[in-house]
Amino acid sequence: MTSTISLRVRLHLGEDIAIGPGKVDLLEAIQRSGSISGAARELGMSYRRAWLLVETMNRCFREPLVISLVGGRHGGGARLSDVGEQVLRQFRRIEALARSEVETGMASIQALLKH
Repeated sequence: MTSTISLRVRLHLGEDIAIGPGKVDLLEAIQRSGSISGAARELGMSYRRAWLLVETMNRCFREPLVISLVGGRHGGGARLSDVGEQVLRQFRRIEALARSEVETGMASIQALLKH
């Protein structure tokens, strides 16, 4: 039997999860697709769910992380703000640092597991 380590980093603001792995995945998908609906499709979630997650993030931060673009001939879209890009980069950096520290620290405990 193999062992695995699971780590989920989240930042709470009151009752809300301001940012966490799922929201960061959504930010990355919006960055790739250029829209909330495209990101929702990519991640297999409803547009409504994606929109609610974006709304929560935008409400929790001083500046919105996602900016909606007004429709035109080719429709609207969405993009990350400068703050959104900064939060995305920082979160992934923190997540990698935390994973590295936890894996290093857990190695001694894993050595004591049944094989």
